[in-house]
Amino acid sequence: MSDRRLANAIRALAMDAVEKAKSGHPGMPMGMADIALALWRGHYRHDPGNPHWPDRDRFVLSNGHGSMLQYALLHLTGYDLPIGEIERFRQLGSKTPGHPEVGVTPGVETTTGPLGQGLANAVGMALAERLLGATFNRPGHAIVDHRTWVFVGDGCLMEGISHEASSLAGTWGLDKLCAIYDDNGISIDGEVRNWFTDDTPARFRAYGWHVIPHVDGNDPDAVDVAIREAKATRGKPTLICCKTVIGYGAPDKEGTAEAHGAPLGAAEIAKARDVLDWHEPPFTIPADVYAGWDARAAGAKRSADWNRRFDAYRAAHPDLAAEFLRRVEGRLPDDFEAIARALVDAQAAKGETIATRKASQQAIEAFAARLPEMIGGSADLTGSVFTNWSGTKPIRADAPGNYIEFGVREFAMAAIDSGIALHGGFIPYGGTFLTFSDYSRNALRMAALMKLRNIFVFTHDSIGLGEDGPTHQSVEHTAALRLIPQLDVWRPCDTVETAVTWTAALARRDGPTAMMLSRQNIAFAARDAAAIAAVARGGYVLRDFAGTAGARRALVIATGSEVPLALGARDLLAGEGIDVRVVSMPSTSVFDRQDAAYRREVLPPGVPRTAVEAGVTAGWRKYVGAEDDPRAAVVGLDRFGESAPAGVLFKHFDFTAEHVAAAIRGTLAA
Repeated sequence: MSDRRLANAIRALAMDAVEKAKSGHPGMPMGMADIALALWRGHYRHDPGNPHWPDRDRFVLSNGHGSMLQYALLHLTGYDLPIGEIERFRQLGSKTPGHPEVGVTPGVETTTGPLGQGLANAVGMALAERLLGATFNRPGHAIVDHRTWVFVGDGCLMEGISHEASSLAGTWGLDKLCAIYDDNGISIDGEVRNWFTDDTPARFRAYGWHVIPHVDGNDPDAVDVAIREAKATRGKPTLICCKTVIGYGAPDKEGTAEAHGAPLGAAEIAKARDVLDWHEPPFTIPADVYAGWDARAAGAKRSADWNRRFDAYRAAHPDLAAEFLRRVEGRLPDDFEAIARALVDAQAAKGETIATRKASQQAIEAFAARLPEMIGGSADLTGSVFTNWSGTKPIRADAPGNYIEFGVREFAMAAIDSGIALHGGFIPYGGTFLTFSDYSRNALRMAALMKLRNIFVFTHDSIGLGEDGPTHQSVEHTAALRLIPQLDVWRPCDTVETAVTWTAALARRDGPTAMMLSRQNIAFAARDAAAIAAVARGGYVLRDFAGTAGARRALVIATGSEVPLALGARDLLAGEGIDVRVVSMPSTSVFDRQDAAYRREVLPPGVPRTAVEAGVTAGWRKYVGAEDDPRAAVVGLDRFGESAPAGVLFKHFDFTAEHVAAAIRGTLAA
């Protein structure tokens, strides 16, 4: 079976699937087919029958628009991706969505599409492999020893995140990371030489990468030689620069933008079949081609060999083996609930008035000492976001650790942490100012789409940060992050709520968590055991109606640093015959998942409602009532802030107990 015929099977499937869907990107799969052949048949360690065995290589298609390349490879090598799914490319409910999605298609390691993020995910995976191996490998027992391969295109390298992530990969010397660059010179708008003239090899050498330039990407033997060189390289990640022809084999469209993002058309496909000497009907793969690609037996042997090696490791190091399995399976320690309960109880007993960023650090201290899978970091703001703890060990190229100094690279931090989470064995968390969540927003969105256990620590959450002014005062960011599906957003008001926030974030296995934390101190709110237990439900009654006979009733909802204002307003109104329930709602998303009976119990219908938060107001109408409802009010900030001390700003913008009380009176006057 010739290499050319095996590669042409990829090309045929890509042409046919895109044509049937009338949508997709045939050019990249056709151009990279020979590169994929060299990697997947000669070097990529995987098992189609067991896609999740721990020591498999990781493969990332960062240029995910060419998803049919990966789908063709998975189908041909024997994954549970039958030809019927290839025929249903980009159709509702298929296992072959427009861009690869982890959890949808067996063998897909990460969801890609937004260019450059797959490369950053791969950096995270390679870092996780190194750190996990440093923790668990022992002489004679290398149970963690695999590589990370990532395909990238011009678009990936144009995106700024490629700089952030690749710079870090070079600094860390991730020599089991290999990026293969599809240098086809074409993107949607045409020839990239008109807007992308970077000296890419020089750029990556400057990052500290080993670079293999000028490889003929349509010659699998040349690619194989380059991959062997990459595998022999020590101390540096490798970039293999492969010159390819987009749409290879389509005689009238290859090498042009017409092959990039649209079906080739029946006439061009017919011509391509002649050029490629591929005369099978659409979606038909001959038996000898399937046999040439089939990786099931070799994959089963690889994973079985690893299982035998792990059995020997378990016999020699039973405790380490049990801990390894716990971590790669994502199970928390058996005493996690006891650790969390002790932390919450201790915070309730101390009753400290501190900033929630400091309360977060106290929670990290309590958990990280008992959960070695926690790996923290910061985008050059450790001294401000407090993501470190007494056991912090910064990661270096020549030394493992548990803390990542990302530098000023918020986007890469979020995407690399997602790669760490995808790899398994770790629970990553990274910190920056909330206003800089904008830099990383798409990576947050991707973490939510993938339902990753990734924790985003955002501090300086409002005008309360003070003198840095409106460039840093994140008045709209909390509301904006609440709009991302599957992202749990928490804005705790004190040490107890912060402890519960961390407990929920660590325990959650079906999505990421973002926590909004204050720079300024927030007064502790005393609460009984029932209220403490209810914090985990996202919204709860912090102070209930006093039950004063004949009093008018009102309800106020608050989060974070505004909870003390709500409590103060309640006290002011008590002497006026107004009975106020204070609801703390640290997480609207978690509260929304509670049953209707609980939500009605906390927010009883018919009671005038006011919401208080130092940010934009629109999202709170869902809980208090429409803007034209006189029995509903929101005390918020629908404008940017100012430069001044926090206390001055809160008074200037009417974030006072007196103003909240006035708003509540207004809802009752209606």
